[in-house]
Amino acid sequence: MVSKAMELAVTNPLACFTSSKPLSNPSSTLRAFTVRCSVSLSSDRAPTGVAERPWKTSDARLVLEDGSIWRAKSFGASGTQVGEVVFNTSLTGYQEILTDPSYAGQFVLMTNPHIGNTGVNFDDEESMQCFLGGLVIRSLSISTSNWRCAETLGDYLAERNIMGIYDVDTRAITRRLRQDGSLIGVLSTEESKTDEELLELSRSWDIVGVDLISGVSCKTPYEWTDNTKSQWDFNANGRDGNTFHVVAYDFGIKHNILRRLASYGCKITVVPSTWPASETLKIKPDGVLFSNGPGDPSAVPYAVETVKEILGKLPVFGICMGHQLLGQALGGKTFKMKFGHHGGNHPVRNLRSGHVEISAQNHNYAVDPASLPEGVEVTHVNLNDGSCAGLAYPAQNIMSLQYHPEASPGPHDSDNAFQEFIELMKRAKENA
Repeated sequence: MVSKAMELAVTNPLACFTSSKPLSNPSSTLRAFTVRCSVSLSSDRAPTGVAERPWKTSDARLVLEDGSIWRAKSFGASGTQVGEVVFNTSLTGYQEILTDPSYAGQFVLMTNPHIGNTGVNFDDEESMQCFLGGLVIRSLSISTSNWRCAETLGDYLAERNIMGIYDVDTRAITRRLRQDGSLIGVLSTEESKTDEELLELSRSWDIVGVDLISGVSCKTPYEWTDNTKSQWDFNANGRDGNTFHVVAYDFGIKHNILRRLASYGCKITVVPSTWPASETLKIKPDGVLFSNGPGDPSAVPYAVETVKEILGKLPVFGICMGHQLLGQALGGKTFKMKFGHHGGNHPVRNLRSGHVEISAQNHNYAVDPASLPEGVEVTHVNLNDGSCAGLAYPAQNIMSLQYHPEASPGPHDSDNAFQEFIELMKRAKENA
């Protein structure tokens, strides 16, 4: 082993400390002495016969398209994965985030530094699998303490072939994303790949213009019957008990959107993203829900055409991707935001009531309100940046929100939007 000796000569060891009471005889207590230590200059590997270090060393890299390289430690799956890096400001609910199909094609960086302490369970999932490309966190909890925990976060990701990294400066990366916008990145645990190869991979991949909803949508129609469990239900007062049949287009729909609709008394038929409008009209539902979903609304013109064919014929509620598709179907334009909205703490003003709601959001695209035709009303505005967060077109029984009103795991300020949809269907039925 190669080592280097280091000597430290100390002539006044008491100079390191201060005291309000001076020494009575300083000269009698001061002595000069020498400290000698050896520092190993060998590699991280322990010498033969010596136990390996009991802590994990950096074995992963996050390479961003701007050329920055972030060393980290891996958990979950191994390999190399490319995706768009976005940050999420939620303080809790990482399992709902992992299973939100709207994150397809993205690496989610959690700004909350401590992740994993509640483990995971099988009641909080928002879909049947994880669709995101990877998880980036500051500190991975070494233990779990929640009574509902079924397994650790690392085991959960490994079983679903999702990569994760920790011990990385998430604050610095977040500042970079806020300054430069969302960046394409590559996660890798493969030492055989050079930094230059990973950088080239990040610069040769793009998420704009890619149809991501076809990969997260169901393949055949099905009936949804599960409502919100009694211990998690809320806003139950005032429901009139009427049953309305809703066709829900699955662009990446979250289970709790369906549960909330069912809790408000809806019979729900979920259909694939490519389901023809003519088939929906044959069913003669009371209303149509266009769900949340991942990616660029301009990359799915077939979905825009479906929305166009339904508008004016049935009451419509659009959520997130559904909101953006409605904006395009009405003749408006959508645009890619600098770094999007991702988190459970975004303030939104309801312009009709004047109330401010704290909302859960997850989107990188927005509707340009200046491009919308006359008669379309902006009903909600994001108070962080003034972007359009909700639309209504009373003449055609249309309402939409740019965020997630079911807000699982929370907050639940916007849950009344489901009741508004019920009222919209009720009025249309009475006026038919």
